[in-house]
Amino acid sequence: MELRHLRYFAVVAEEGNITRAAERLHIAQPPLSRQIQQLEEELGVQLLVRGARPLKLTEAGQFFYQHARQLLSQTVELEAMTKRIGIIERKMSIGFVGSTLYGMLPKVIRRFRAEHNAIELTLHEMTSMEQIAALKEGRIDVGFGRIRHEDPNVRRIVLREERLIVALPLGHALSDAKPTLSLRDIAMETLIVFPKAPRPSFADQVLAGFHDRGLEPRRVYEARELQVAIGLVAAGEGVAIVPSSVQGLKRDDVCYRPLEDRNMVSPIILSTRQLDESKDIKLLIEMIMRIYEEEQMEYIKY
Repeated sequence: MELRHLRYFAVVAEEGNITRAAERLHIAQPPLSRQIQQLEEELGVQLLVRGARPLKLTEAGQFFYQHARQLLSQTVELEAMTKRIGIIERKMSIGFVGSTLYGMLPKVIRRFRAEHNAIELTLHEMTSMEQIAALKEGRIDVGFGRIRHEDPNVRRIVLREERLIVALPLGHALSDAKPTLSLRDIAMETLIVFPKAPRPSFADQVLAGFHDRGLEPRRVYEARELQVAIGLVAAGEGVAIVPSSVQGLKRDDVCYRPLEDRNMVSPIILSTRQLDESKDIKLLIEMIMRIYEEEQMEYIKY
């Protein structure tokens, strides 16, 4: 059994159709059918239900598909890590969601560059889900995101549970109503969420906060990104729930109020490849832990 057999079978299972699978693999249908038949003969089990429309997997086929996907993913990860280790220059690519720039990430990058200037850092803005794919494909080495996504090939470290706050247009009636607001207070407002795509995203975290409390926003407006959402708030188009660090984005036409519900939080999650034990990544993680400990000590002090 070869890796191509695993890849061919995985595509057939995902497409549910031999013809579409052949088109996706850029091969003719008869050779693909023969490859699947050879795989079944080698395993001694039937993987596909014959004559089923759409194509279905047998119980053995479902088992084989799940494990084939894991092996193929690990192969891509192994290839990416081997290439990285083979590069003489010390380089590290970091993916981040835009909202982390208002928190500790800039401080982390500045200090890491100052203390380890032999390591070349490159930064790439991408959503949390895009980071997962980029890690497994070897396009980035570390990700800073907000979505809790389980993937056996990705290691996650929750750095902080960041409190969420409400962004309001300056002079909005709720800005002076009371010192802290509830989700019920803002449920009748137009709620601006971001990013619009791809999903799941921070927008889904916010909407889940309402749904978990039996609430439904009167109207939801999807903005492309954080900066656009804040601009729409400033224009009086609605209100937005944002991470507390966004208060660092100073504007004269937007005010911020805390939420009463202390469980309304968004995690900041560091992600790396599960098998990546490189020295440079360990240095970065150790530095991040020190910085967060320092900040915690400062918080306790005051």
